[in-house]
Amino acid sequence: MLVGYARASTIDQEAGFQAQMKALAAAGCEKMFSEQVSSVGHRPQLEAALDYLRDGDVLVITKLDRLARSVAHLVVIGEQLDLKGVALRVLDQAIDTSTPTGRLMFNMLGSIAQFERELMLERQREGIARAKAEGKYKGRKPTARAKCQEVKKLRSEGIGSTAIAKRLGISRASVYRFA
Repeated sequence: MLVGYARASTIDQEAGFQAQMKALAAAGCEKMFSEQVSSVGHRPQLEAALDYLRDGDVLVITKLDRLARSVAHLVVIGEQLDLKGVALRVLDQAIDTSTPTGRLMFNMLGSIAQFERELMLERQREGIARAKAEGKYKGRKPTARAKCQEVKKLRSEGIGSTAIAKRLGISRASVYRFA
């Protein structure tokens, strides 16, 4: 049985998400699992798909980065699939782990994807450091800290922490921190 899995990081990526669903349907997937969550977060639909798969099934995805967050994670998923007797088919890269060549390509592309991600993160850190040095990047303004005096004033008036938090739009933890 062909089992499809689609993932988008955010609901803002709706077009890409729908494109994945269409590609999986066109590939003949009989069962589909899909979710719109970050790869680093909890992915219940991926877990459900991995649990659903049986010996002889094929897990179909559009791209490797839709499945795993890193090479290490990709290897873990690959091992899970192997133990179950399940092959992996990646449509955009024409990978099919049921063949020796497909298995080689799977491992190579996983490594390349991890390398690209690490380069991207490095460039992002460098860009932020450069912006900070130029005074263009200051980060998020501390909202609760700016309301410290208001917290103390309301507390002295006998208002409770929950009410202060709601009134000022900050967390109760912040109220306790400044009271």
